[in-house]
Amino acid sequence: MDQPLPPVVEPSPGALAQAVLILRSGGVVVFPTETVYGIGADPWSESAVQDLYAAKGRDDGKPLQLLLGSADAIEQVAMVAPDVLEAARRFMPGGLTLVLRAGPRCPLSVRAGGATVGVRVPDHPVALELIKQFGRPLAATSANRSGHPSPTTAAGAVAQLGSLAGLVIDGGPCSVGKDSTVLDLSGARPLVLREGAVTREALARAFGPLGARA
Repeated sequence: MDQPLPPVVEPSPGALAQAVLILRSGGVVVFPTETVYGIGADPWSESAVQDLYAAKGRDDGKPLQLLLGSADAIEQVAMVAPDVLEAARRFMPGGLTLVLRAGPRCPLSVRAGGATVGVRVPDHPVALELIKQFGRPLAATSANRSGHPSPTTAAGAVAQLGSLAGLVIDGGPCSVGKDSTVLDLSGARPLVLREGAVTREALARAFGPLGARA
């Protein structure tokens, strides 16, 4: 028998309260960001993170990212030099994911055994309010099945994930509509791991010359 699809709700105080309850109960929630729709879980719950991997169909050897409520929260989960943090503030909130050396308080569940963590501050009022009300970072990834395009609408997320999410918050189409740029700052030189919403030129102006992938 087919499993019922998750509730799809418009943003409201009640919907956000319901989403927080699901997250705190170990469930997963789909929500809008300015780049693409994301699916999130409590990063300090191993079972919740495993459910997120399962919903995504993602290899658990690939790390997840942490969505934060502000650039100030980066220092809670990662090690970052003051000048790098100052440069990062130019893009936060926004479509840039930074890969940094994980700090001692970074949850192991999102790191896939590695020493780094990806962090981003989304530029969307629903995502930011969800993080604020949850009271801690969200383990997150795009709300698509692995290997398929990242959805830019709630309907697109439901079409891919089906019953695998506990709740879908429909915030309308994403304003940017492309995945975040991923910039690795854990090595000797900044390295773009994924092209996306923020251009290489803007990153080079902020962080200096970019290295080339091997």
